[in-house]
Amino acid sequence: MLELSPLTRIEGHLAIHAEVEAVGDASGPGAHRIVRARCEGEMFRGFEVLLAGRHPLDAPQIVQRICGVCPVAHGLASIRAQESIYGITPTANGRLLRNLILAADTLHSHLFHFYQLALLDYVDASAVLRYAGRDRALGALKQWLETATAQAASPAAVPAAPFLPRFEGRYADGLELHWTLLARYGEALAMRRTAHAMGAVFAARLPHGASLVPGGCTQTPTAELVAQYRTRLARLAEFIERAYLPDAIAVARAFPQYWEIGGGYGNFLCFGDLEPDGAIARLAAPGVLCGKTWAPLDEQAIAEDVASSWFSSPSRLHPARGQTKAEPRKPGAYSWLKAPRYRGLPMEVGPLARILVNYHSPHPWSGRQEVDRVLASVGVGPEKLVSVMGRTLCRAIEAAMVARQAAAWLAQVEPDAPPARPFTPRDGVGHGLVEAPRGALGHWLAIKDGKIAHYQCVMPTTWNCSPRDDAGQPGPVEKALEGLVVADPKQPLEAGRVVRSFDPCLACAVH
Repeated sequence: MLELSPLTRIEGHLAIHAEVEAVGDASGPGAHRIVRARCEGEMFRGFEVLLAGRHPLDAPQIVQRICGVCPVAHGLASIRAQESIYGITPTANGRLLRNLILAADTLHSHLFHFYQLALLDYVDASAVLRYAGRDRALGALKQWLETATAQAASPAAVPAAPFLPRFEGRYADGLELHWTLLARYGEALAMRRTAHAMGAVFAARLPHGASLVPGGCTQTPTAELVAQYRTRLARLAEFIERAYLPDAIAVARAFPQYWEIGGGYGNFLCFGDLEPDGAIARLAAPGVLCGKTWAPLDEQAIAEDVASSWFSSPSRLHPARGQTKAEPRKPGAYSWLKAPRYRGLPMEVGPLARILVNYHSPHPWSGRQEVDRVLASVGVGPEKLVSVMGRTLCRAIEAAMVARQAAAWLAQVEPDAPPARPFTPRDGVGHGLVEAPRGALGHWLAIKDGKIAHYQCVMPTTWNCSPRDDAGQPGPVEKALEGLVVADPKQPLEAGRVVRSFDPCLACAVH
């Protein structure tokens, strides 16, 4: 049995339990192969229950508390659900400002995943600690390492959190790469702060924005605010082009075997990110990809299974009819996540899904050349993207694309023009679909007598980390782990790399 419990360096509480079998090959004397895996969401939060009976305008603020990393997407999904009921659309400025706020949150999240969550799966911090006295321009990180080493009785005794402890295993070769990437760890923290400050220019505050409302945004964009956003965006764009994208490419080159690992089903779903405007196309349009077969999105084809979930609500319900009835003693269940399916199929969502759905779309997509350029620099084709390295690199590619697109949206903002239009709340049923940083996010809402009568959310990580469905099909992460060879089940470094490539957010998934 292989156990990752708790899985650290993710959002929320996730456990991975896997059945393994010994393999007698060149992988090593203790190597085992995963034959069956379970993704276990270990906490229940009940946001959908909390929302019942409240005023609809409470929802955008409450649902942003589902997550501190991607709150903007939740606020926007809630607002779009209300707009579909009220029969309104945002003003031109409102649409642009909401796009800019979500772009800032997306950049913050992607940087956070690579440098603070996933990077330490590939960089050997202990090797850097052993040579912490070398003359390197590491800034605050170097100073911390040298101070910690001087105070410790031995390198093994260095108080090196969050870099240590870590699993033993094969990390990247070459001390220079370790130095470079760990030095970026501290710089990336500052860039994340810049991204938050940039989003707060129009959101009023972050992580939980205060300006998002049906009909647009309450923050009137002055010339001064536009300039503040532009200054921060330029700083982020420079870091992405100078550091983030090259660093992701460097990791991909150092671990070529991970182009062959963690593929999963090869089924991808995209709700479409950011709001279209007729002049500039979406970064990612909605669609579904199974293998290389593209199809338009059908929102009605979504349903949630609960055979392996600690819920007593009926299975295979569309979210508009979904229920949240907790049953922690349900026989055979092992997760607080439901199992969303599209036409009965498990679907992967996220940056990889957005890029592949649009790469194979029959419609023109401006990002195809960018993807081809980056893949050529690594020496692989687009067919290799369905992998651990594909997910990691797609986030970096998307970050560069989002930064460039944000500059184009900012140029369209009309200073002092209305950021929102008036609206009149009314009863009805609606839904809001958004591409959160981690993937397809949907909120389904019913309003009756001026109050919320029904609320259901389907999160990106609910798709990716779902348990087995009614047909026994494992979720995408469970499927990606099947067949993985782990050098030592007691040091499951390889399994951690696969799971973290999906950037799980269990805080969202167990909403």
